[in-house]
Amino acid sequence: MEPSSAHDFVSREIVDSAFAVHKALGPGLLESVYEQCLAYELGTRGFAVARQVVSPVIYRDIRIDGSFRIDMIVNDLIIVEIKATERLAAIHQAQLLTYLKLSKRRLGLLINFNVPRLKDGIRRMAL
Repeated sequence: MEPSSAHDFVSREIVDSAFAVHKALGPGLLESVYEQCLAYELGTRGFAVARQVVSPVIYRDIRIDGSFRIDMIVNDLIIVEIKATERLAAIHQAQLLTYLKLSKRRLGLLINFNVPRLKDGIRRMAL
């Protein structure tokens, strides 16, 4: 199933907010700084932002608490995984896809702020 129009609207606003943060700060800071600023920017636009969401892994009949930590979930719809690295790697995309699958969400954004042009650091991924 494709993401809904609500998913599309929220993801556009996340990307627009990320551009605002990147324009103000540029590359070279820690992930935690970008995360805080992006959460603030989204909050000022009226979005609900949950940060550092700890989730369990369920395997067969066991629950493994605290198994992974999602950087950000916006409006309980979209996972945002934030990076500040030289370049995105395949493992970063695999991480986001796994988070989507385990959290039963359909859409995620992988955003690398450590690039000269932010559009080169954004990946939209859907299950």
